[in-house]
Amino acid sequence: MATPAPSASSMQVPLLDLKQQYAALAHEILPAVEQVLASQMLINGPAVGEFEKAVAAYAHCAQAVGVSSGTDALLCALMALCIGPDDEVITSPFTFFATAGCIWRVGAKPVFADIDPQTFNMNPAAIEAAITPRTRAIMPVHLFGQMADMDAIMAIARRHHLAVIEDAAQSIGATYRGRHSGSIGTMGCFSFFPSKNLGGAGDGGMIVTQDNALAQRLRMFRNHGMEPKYYHACIGGNFRLDTIQAAYLHIKLKHLDAWSAKRRENAALYTSLLADCPAVSTPIIQPENVSIFNQYVIRTAKRDELKNYLGTRGIGTEIYYPLCLHQQECFKSLGHRAGDFPLAEQAAAEVLAIPIYPELTHQQIHYVARAIKEFFL
Repeated sequence: MATPAPSASSMQVPLLDLKQQYAALAHEILPAVEQVLASQMLINGPAVGEFEKAVAAYAHCAQAVGVSSGTDALLCALMALCIGPDDEVITSPFTFFATAGCIWRVGAKPVFADIDPQTFNMNPAAIEAAITPRTRAIMPVHLFGQMADMDAIMAIARRHHLAVIEDAAQSIGATYRGRHSGSIGTMGCFSFFPSKNLGGAGDGGMIVTQDNALAQRLRMFRNHGMEPKYYHACIGGNFRLDTIQAAYLHIKLKHLDAWSAKRRENAALYTSLLADCPAVSTPIIQPENVSIFNQYVIRTAKRDELKNYLGTRGIGTEIYYPLCLHQQECFKSLGHRAGDFPLAEQAAAEVLAIPIYPELTHQQIHYVARAIKEFFL
């Protein structure tokens, strides 16, 4: 196995470079932000409604409700459905913590279903097996930018009269059989964390739905359950999207399709360059899906060693996610053990994300692929 010391000529390839993207758009972003500041309409200003309309149209949904983060989008969605103690919500054990954390925060029980090892998304057969009389909702995660098998999931939900909350934090713009992420379930939840494909200047999120009445309920819950002002029929939270974030994100939304196309181009080049490296598995995108490649995730049994080696070559990587949710200390009371969800656990031991952002050059991609192959020589 090749393990040369890093050389002075090594190229630097960060996992993500947000400065390049901002520099190209600063001339559009700064006037929009300055307009908000001049107006001093910093909470629920006109830019929020304008951005909501733009996201609703982009996601092919009737309504969009801006919120303070992707986490709060999930939390607000659960609250609006009155999901709480004694309820169960089925979700993936292989995802970011917020997915199950929000279920726990409303007093419900997260029930995990193992994944499809090719897509990393929940296996519909495992979802069906996890349903009990207490199940109220299914929360599929469209992981790494590829949507879950929504036809199968929606069929299960209809049979059992369950809500479906799409955790679409990593998949805005992705499609499944021509339908957009967030548009198929009861609700879809987006995250605008800065590192996302559509990233803000801080935290932000959005809930989309085809249900006008539900959207109105979400708007009430994001503002302390208040409707009209100072009258509270329910207890919500402070989940509002800042006006500055809305203005910032609205500018970036216009460029999202071009960025996603560039990510797919970069992914295709990686997949081609790594095709002759049998020790590495590259992403498998199902034919009915168009992925936005929020991450480009490879798999290898020598993941940790490869990560360390790439670091010596100036290449940024990340492990999404090193420990499954059912193994987290805070969920110990659920009573799970290692081996309960073997496919998720195997993925957690083998996955490694490599740089995929739109501004990558072909030279950088070739460098990364060459370094990966050199490791296995």
